[in-house]
This record gives sequence, C-alpha cells and structure tokens, in this order.
Amino acid sequence: MIELDPLLLARIQFAFTISFHIVFPALTIGLASFLVVIEGLWLKTNNRHYYEIYKLWIKIFAVAFGMGVVSGVVMSYQFGTNWSVFSDRVGNVIGPLMGFEVLTAFFLEASFLGIMLFGWGRVSPRMHFIATIIVAIGTLISAFWIISANSWMQTPQGFEIGLDGRLYPTNWQEIIFNPSFPYRFLHMVTAAYLTSAFVIGGVGAFYLWNRRHRPQAKIMLSMATLMALFVAPIQVFIGDLHGLNTLEYQPAKIAAMEGIWDTEKSAGLRLFAIPDQKNEMNHYEIVIPHLASLILTHSLEGEVKGLKEWPKEDRPPVAWVFFAFRIMVGIGFLMITIGLISTVYYFRGKLFESRPLHAWWMLMMPSGFIALLAGWFVTEIGRQPYTAYGVIRTAESVSPAIIGPQVAWSLLAFVVMYTLVFGAGSYYILKLIYKGIPKGDQHV
Repeated sequence: MIELDPLLLARIQFAFTISFHIVFPALTIGLASFLVVIEGLWLKTNNRHYYEIYKLWIKIFAVAFGMGVVSGVVMSYQFGTNWSVFSDRVGNVIGPLMGFEVLTAFFLEASFLGIMLFGWGRVSPRMHFIATIIVAIGTLISAFWIISANSWMQTPQGFEIGLDGRLYPTNWQEIIFNPSFPYRFLHMVTAAYLTSAFVIGGVGAFYLWNRRHRPQAKIMLSMATLMALFVAPIQVFIGDLHGLNTLEYQPAKIAAMEGIWDTEKSAGLRLFAIPDQKNEMNHYEIVIPHLASLILTHSLEGEVKGLKEWPKEDRPPVAWVFFAFRIMVGIGFLMITIGLISTVYYFRGKLFESRPLHAWWMLMMPSGFIALLAGWFVTEIGRQPYTAYGVIRTAESVSPAIIGPQVAWSLLAFVVMYTLVFGAGSYYILKLIYKGIPKGDQHV
C-alpha cells in the first residue's frame, strides 16, 4: 500500500492553488494600468480606436479579476485546514497584513469596478476615468500588502517569540518594510506589467496576422514593444538588486540558484548543470568563469558560499530552484531581444508587416506567465525548509491532525474543479480575444 505523506501533499496542494492564483492578479495588475493609459489617451485625443481597445480589454480584465478573487479565497481556507500550526504561531503578524489588503485594496477595487464595467453613459467620462484610476491603484495596494506578508516570511523581523511559542509584533514598520520587501515588490509589479504587455502585444500581433482590427492592433503592438524595450531591462536591473539582497539574507537560496556546492572565490556562472543533491555535486556543467562572482558580488574575486556551508536538512531542493531560475532569466532576455528587434523593425517601417515577427509575438504571449511562475518557484522553494525563514520550519507548520488520504482527495478535487472552472474562464477570455472588437462598439 502506498503511504501518503500529508506534509508533502499539503505543500503540493498549496503550490497548486497559489500557482493558479498568482496568474490572474498579475494579469489584472498590468491590465488595470494599461486601461488607465488607454482611457486617458482616448479622453485626450478623442481617437475612437483607444475607446475600442478599452472596451475589449475591460471585459478580459473583469473575467481575470473574478477568477483571481475565487482562486484567492480557496487559499485562505488552507491556512486553517492544512497549516493550522503556522497560522497559530505567526497569525499575529501575517493576519493583520492580510486584513489590511482586504480593507484598503479589495473593497476599493470592488466598489469602483462596477463603474468601470457598467458606468458608460451613466457617469461622466471624467468620473469613469477616475474609477479606472482608483481600480488600478487598488490592484497595486493589494500587491503591496500581499508581497509585504510574503516578504516577511522570507526576511522576518519586527517581532518577538512569546513563552507560548507565538510570534508577537514589536515594530510594524519593520514588519511591513522588511529587508526584502522593496526589491520583491518592484520585481513583482514589473513582472505583472511585462506579463500583461506580452499578452496585449501577442493579441495585437494576432490581429495583424489575420488582417483584422489593424488600427487597434498597431496601437497594442506598439505599446507592448515600448514595454519590452524599456521595462524588461529595468526588470533585469531590479533583479540584480534583489539578488544582492537575497545573497545577504538568504545565501543558501542563492547557492541553490547558482548550483554552487563548495564555497568559491571567483565563482563561475553555471549556464547549465544537473544538480545531484544526494552526492552534493553537479553533472554536465557548462560554466563561464568568474561571472557568478561578478554578478553577485560585483567583483571578479568575490566569494560565494556553497551549499555545503549548511547542514543537509537546511538546504532547499536544489534542482527545482536551479532550473526555475534559469527559465525565468532566459525568458527575461528573450523579452529584451524581441523588444530590441521590434524597435528596429518599427523604425524601418516593418513592425506591422513582418509575419515572422508577429508569429514570434504570438509565441511569446504566455512567456510572462511562465517567467512569473518560475520566479515564484525560486522564491518559495528556495525558502525551504522554512515557512518563516529561520523562524519556523515547514515540517513544524503543518496541521497535526491531517492525514494523507484526506489531503490527497482534496487535492484531486482541486485539480478537477480548477480545470473545469478556470479552464472555462480561460476559454472565455480566448473567445473574447478571437471575437475582437464588438460591432456595437465601433463608434462612440
């Protein structure tokens, strides 16, 4: 009989649900700001194409927003069912941060989303634009609190441990603005903007490929090109700063990301390797000498600690972190490349005519989501074996009463229901994209 490990299954269940959840808020964060820009341009220029683009993407935004809310609600229940010890011990710190997100962001978004969706002709254009701005601000406030809570789990501070083992806040400023928060917040928001930009650019390329909605498609692809050209390199810069911060506060995670087992000076960058955690080594390494030290310490002679500096039980799962990091970085450089090439094509007057480039943009549509999930895996798996880094272990956080078969059945139910519900939602979004600009919205 197969023995089902409740801890492993609980981790898989949470990873599954949060992987679904993160996709939709990331899309809505980017789309909300995009809609602000598009509506602002429409109000300024009175160009009907901006209005038509808004009417298309507001529907997609609404569907993604709804799926984000539904997927987020499910996760909160797992804190009580599967992770009750964690909730009990750190609830005094994490609970208020999650509550602030609801009070300051979700209510704001929910209140003005109705005006965005149904306010056309019922409120003035200026009031509708204000509602769009408020919803966009709400998405950023929501990201602020969620990333603050998660960043605290990465770099916890501003608390004391009571005699009962619970964590009690001592400094809310230190809790909210913990050491990794500024870098992770900027990194996440920028990732959301890039994710949305490549979806929008891919849709524009799709319409150009099919010779539909050309004026609107040109606007969408042009704006996506600007994002790829300027924001993708900024993301690399933010990622570098984030890496330096992680090296200071979570050096074991960095060692796993780089696949470094022995402490090295002038450490080489492993472009490829197959980490072997059992034997504490890599197979089939392809290394660029000195480059890891240069990136991480900004010195060719800099020292990078290896995984052997930590006991085996304190090391994260290396292969997952190593490969996920390379997927994220690889996609980032692909984004920069297509941004540069598209800019060259734009100035040559070929951006809107090159079918191979349009095909590339369509292939890049899911790239932001893949990079986002890969980066999330690096962050969360790299934090192991802790839920709150250095404070409480994952094995100590799980509910004591759960049993393997129960978690397995609930995980199976999640897989089935998520496939049906979010599959239907995603299909509807694709259907909206394929349908394009509704005929009734061709004129204002």
